[in-house]
Amino acid sequence: MPDSNLRTDPVGVFDSGVGGLSVLGEAVRQLPGEDFIYYGDTGNAPYGTKDPDTVRHLAFDVVEKLRSQRVKAIVIACNTATAEAAKELRAYYSFPIIGMEPALKPASELKEPGLRLVLATPGTLGSEKYARLYARFGRNAVSLPCPGLMEFVEAGDRGSEQLRAYLSTLFAPYIGQPVAAVVLGCTHYPFIKPLIQSFFPAATRVLDGNAGTVRQLRRVLDREGLLNPGDTGTVSLQTSGTEQTLSLMKAMFIEAKEMTDPETN
Repeated sequence: MPDSNLRTDPVGVFDSGVGGLSVLGEAVRQLPGEDFIYYGDTGNAPYGTKDPDTVRHLAFDVVEKLRSQRVKAIVIACNTATAEAAKELRAYYSFPIIGMEPALKPASELKEPGLRLVLATPGTLGSEKYARLYARFGRNAVSLPCPGLMEFVEAGDRGSEQLRAYLSTLFAPYIGQPVAAVVLGCTHYPFIKPLIQSFFPAATRVLDGNAGTVRQLRRVLDREGLLNPGDTGTVSLQTSGTEQTLSLMKAMFIEAKEMTDPETN
């Protein structure tokens, strides 16, 4: 049995920047009694266009920062970092580490006919982990690498003409085709979900992996006897970026707590 004191230790959550706040918002909804430390590695963003060795190095650096603050578990709120570093992190550390993957499985299970468009970084889509996921659930799926898309969100841009033009070019080959689902395979993308949805009919589902990831976190904490018995948790936001970045993170976290959708994955 784990040390009972561990139950009141915080859960660490990290991402390459502000995107993982969408996961943190869902975590606070589902686990209101837990304390969370969120680390946005904005000073080294983006991860999705970096080589795998660099991503692993950055992920280990962040996990060490969180470990020094006595976290009892970690959520990698980044699809790219999960794909490139989760296996190595789990082999090195003894505490639970929960990762993410694009919501291709729930998209494949939808009854509606049509394409499943998977939006993600080049790093995620080029990983062995994604290749295995696609081999199992990729029927009717189209993988769309989105270099540069997360940077719009990092800059606080959710609706500029430049962003609309980016998405218009990305989606142009599929407008008018039957599209059953759009999978948001990067934790930054839920912050522009309404804009993405606007390019498709209302019946097109826009799915992310946030709720499913947090459900897995709850299962693991419960299994390990680590659920916090309290009912009012705290949140600490940290970053390798600037004070301006921290201010943006605080504003986006408030938004993230309101925007989560229990029906998405």
